[in-house]
Amino acid sequence: MKFGIVAFPSKKIQDLANTYRKRYDSHYAKVTPHITLKEAFEADESDIKMISEKISNIVQNYAPLKIHASRISSFYPNTNVIYFRIEPTEQLKKLHEELQAEINIGKPRHVFVPHVTIAQDLTDSEHDDVYGQLRMFGVNEEDTIDRIHLLYQLEDGSWTAYETYKLGGVED
Repeated sequence: MKFGIVAFPSKKIQDLANTYRKRYDSHYAKVTPHITLKEAFEADESDIKMISEKISNIVQNYAPLKIHASRISSFYPNTNVIYFRIEPTEQLKKLHEELQAEINIGKPRHVFVPHVTIAQDLTDSEHDDVYGQLRMFGVNEEDTIDRIHLLYQLEDGSWTAYETYKLGGVED
């Protein structure tokens, strides 16, 4: 099975992202707007119990994540993905690194850039048009996320929660 670890922002940020995703994201119906903390990886049922225990242990060391969606950006020219940039705090980077180190399954395909995707699978000309329009609107939202989720992919390609973990640490 395919799994991934994500953080879901507040309903306010999700609703804002979905106003764009409805039109510009081919994965709109498959997954809720999220910040990927560990890219998709393959694991079987026998591995997932150990993975879940590792996540449970990791989250005890982290206070709720304070995030700031600061602007609309793009991964162009690597890919025509447009996203809300989430400022990469030290806490967010450390959480990502620890999840990657402890659940060392699959090599990351990309450098960790915290973001919420709002458009993907666009042609070059669509990307240029949409990116220009969305940058004019911008984004400036702050949020606190108090849990992360282990998701798994269903046969139809959609993702659903396997388990949810409350961030249990205290702020520095």
